[in-house]
Amino acid sequence: MSDQQGPDGLHQDTLLVHSGTLRSPHGETSEALYLNSGFTYESAAEAEARFKGEAEGYVYSRYGNPTVTMFETRIASLEGAEAARGTASGMAAVFASLASYLKAGDHVIGAKAVFGASRAIIEDILPRFGIESTVVDGSSLDAWRAAIRPNTRVLFCESPANPTLDLVDLEGVAGIAHDAGAILMVDNVFATPLLQRPLKFGADVVIYSATKHIDGQGRCLGGVILSTEKFITDHVQGFLRQTGPTLSAFNAWVLLKGLETLPVRVERETSSAAKIADFLSEQRGIARVMYPGRADHPQAALAKRQMASGGPLVAFSLDVDKDAAFRFMDALRLIKISNNLGDAKSLIAHPATTTHQKLSDEAKAELGITPGTLRLSVGLEHPDDLIEDIAQALAGI
Repeated sequence: MSDQQGPDGLHQDTLLVHSGTLRSPHGETSEALYLNSGFTYESAAEAEARFKGEAEGYVYSRYGNPTVTMFETRIASLEGAEAARGTASGMAAVFASLASYLKAGDHVIGAKAVFGASRAIIEDILPRFGIESTVVDGSSLDAWRAAIRPNTRVLFCESPANPTLDLVDLEGVAGIAHDAGAILMVDNVFATPLLQRPLKFGADVVIYSATKHIDGQGRCLGGVILSTEKFITDHVQGFLRQTGPTLSAFNAWVLLKGLETLPVRVERETSSAAKIADFLSEQRGIARVMYPGRADHPQAALAKRQMASGGPLVAFSLDVDKDAAFRFMDALRLIKISNNLGDAKSLIAHPATTTHQKLSDEAKAELGITPGTLRLSVGLEHPDDLIEDIAQALAGI
């Protein structure tokens, strides 16, 4: 991971420590935290010029803030994007990306295998505003093509997908979108910007829940939208300014600190996840292990092509009913039960009853979410301790 270089020739590890830093006259080493809502002007004419966009400077922290700017600049540099805008949460980033670009009469296509709240936006919320939607099998390029309509403007996916770690051929779907005059939006939260860069494969917009690996320690909420300067200026900036789901300065400061250690954490978590996936694949009572870094992943060739490694999450299905799956989770001593992910602590979730519980039984079955399906977000503990914890919990069922 540390060998990858950004657009200016610096390695990603270096960009995550230095890029975008704005120092006050005091010369602080850690980025300054600007906990202010508004700004003053030297004159009324300067205030007018800033509001018109004719003079540089900040107006109001809902529009922009120096600490938030540092976070946006740093992650844009890492992603290789022209511009970025921080949001109050990952879901704010998902909704703002879609709602700022789409209008009544438009059509959006979404992959079926996405986070439950993202699917709710596509299937339930956008149609309330006259925006048509279709969900498809994201792994099938033919399904994407077949769903295209004359009014299709956005294709939306996650890869790897939550919670089953299914992959989407980003380059293939981007080509389908562009041939139809549409754009591709990618939620890249599971891969992190270190393991996959969707813009490289033709994506037009990349979205993160910065709450996850970017913070990495379960401290705060945040999201980010990355794209061209034109897309951010023409669509996202005005939407955030008028509707208000902007990132707070304090959370932006926390996320800046998270970015500095992101390579170290993701490398350790990914290494441990690979070992755990190998261990799980050898255990009795495990019906299925899904990990993009393993040769037995159904899309292993695609994973090699577009991801640097398998990532820090493992999905697996116990060959048991819900009650037995719950007993397994309750027996874990180190690994904590949580719907969150990307933490320094290893976290396990039961998607059927938490993150994807609102889906119908048919929809869950279609995605491969069974009563025994579990999503493990691997943390920074020693992998041998995590494996021992899983082993003793398995022994109990």
